[in-house]
Formats: sequence, structure tokens, C-alpha cells
Amino acid sequence: MTIIAVAGKGGTGKTLVSALLVHFISKHTSRLLAVDADPDSNLPEALGVSKLVRKTIGEIREAFQTSRDEMGSMNKEQWIEGKIYGEVVCECENYDLIVMGRPEGEGCYCFANSLLRGVLRKMMKHYDYIVVDSEAGLEHFSRKTIDSADYVIVVTDASMKGLTTAKRIKQLMKELKLGVKEIFLIANRVYSQEAERNIRKFADEEGIKLLEVLPFDEEVAKIDMMGLPVTMLNESSEVYKRMKKVSDFFLKLKATI
Repeated sequence: MTIIAVAGKGGTGKTLVSALLVHFISKHTSRLLAVDADPDSNLPEALGVSKLVRKTIGEIREAFQTSRDEMGSMNKEQWIEGKIYGEVVCECENYDLIVMGRPEGEGCYCFANSLLRGVLRKMMKHYDYIVVDSEAGLEHFSRKTIDSADYVIVVTDASMKGLTTAKRIKQLMKELKLGVKEIFLIANRVYSQEAERNIRKFADEEGIKLLEVLPFDEEVAKIDMMGLPVTMLNESSEVYKRMKKVSDFFLKLKATI
């Protein structure tokens, strides 16, 4: 099992990268799980499968909170597991999808969260690849919500804020000793050679492997504006071709393990 978490500053293109990774890797295996861990839940739309999403993990957690006292002697872990498999897991054409949903409301969810983590860990063992579209920013690292990731892809744009977030993510991962095998960088919407040079210099100075530089693409902007899935990108698109190379990298990486 290989877990790839996609992180970075909000608005840099995390979901674009996550969706295209799922799109390409799922062509080589049906044992892939896509996890939308961003509260904004844009991954289903990016993949074109939003109509298949029935419930989120957050909704199951809420339902558990209101009905747990009525379960009596019923095994609560089995109840949650049944709900996840029956109502949350979306069986798409070549992969499964889980949407985490919005953070919980007021009250203590410690018991429900503990049960959920156990069920999700057990479920993940059935997949060869797991691609996680993470929440924007840094907080999910401090909460260790993706502490089991094998690889982290930090998506940045050419802005100083994007690069600063990438640097902080690397520092925080080291401080928290998350056990990630390697952290990678993907630069998105790079509009000039000067911007690319700055990003390559940053990657060299920070010791982060730069996987790919994705140029600004009018077709990506048009698809996004029209609310269409990014998987509809034309195969001649540079973003499409370069993300295929990234996916091939992870497929080969797993083959050598």
C-alpha cells in the first residue's frame, strides 16, 4: 500500500494534482482509494463523480453521536464500518472515493474519531494506492491527520506565500517526526522562465525534489470556470502530459519497493 498525500497553500492547485493522479494511476490498478480530506470537498467535482457522493465521513460521525446511546450492546465499530462501506464509499469506474466532509461541530467527538480512525486504517489495507487531497495549510500536519502517508507532494505556485508554506510544511514534518519517506514539490501555474528559475532555486536550497513544473494553461482555467472535471483536459495539454509523467513516477516507485 502506497499513501500519497497532496498538500500546500490553498488555491495552488492541490485538487488538480490529486484528481489527475487518481485519473492516471487508476488506469493501472482498480485498487485505488481517493480521499477528499479538504473541508471544501472539491475532489469529486474535479473527478466528475460528485453525483455518486451520498454521505461524508463527517455525516456518519454526526449520526453516530446522536444514535450511539440507542445502540445498546451493538458493536459500535461494526456499525460505523457498515455505514462507511454502505453509504460513504463511492464505487467509481476504476477507483473508490471517500469524502471526509466538514469538521465536526460542538461537543466531544473523541470516541467517534477513534473508532473512525481504526475502521479507516483497516479499510485502507485493501488498496494498493491511496491518494489524499489534504486540507490547505499546516494545521492538519500538527493534528497528525496524515501521519501514515508514505509520500507528501507539496503543491505551490510561483508566489512567495506558496513557497513559504512549502518550506513550513517541510519543517513541521521534520519536527513532528511523521515518518514520511520523502517530500516532493510540484509547481503549478508557472507563467515565466524567471518564475521557474526561482522555484528551482528554492527547491535546491530547501533540499526538496522538484517533481514537475506545470505551466499556466488556458484550458485548465476554462475547464475550472465552466465547472467541468479536470479529467476532461485534452491529452495535448502540457499540464495533462506532465501530470502523467508524475503518475508514472509513482507507479515505477512502487514497482521498485
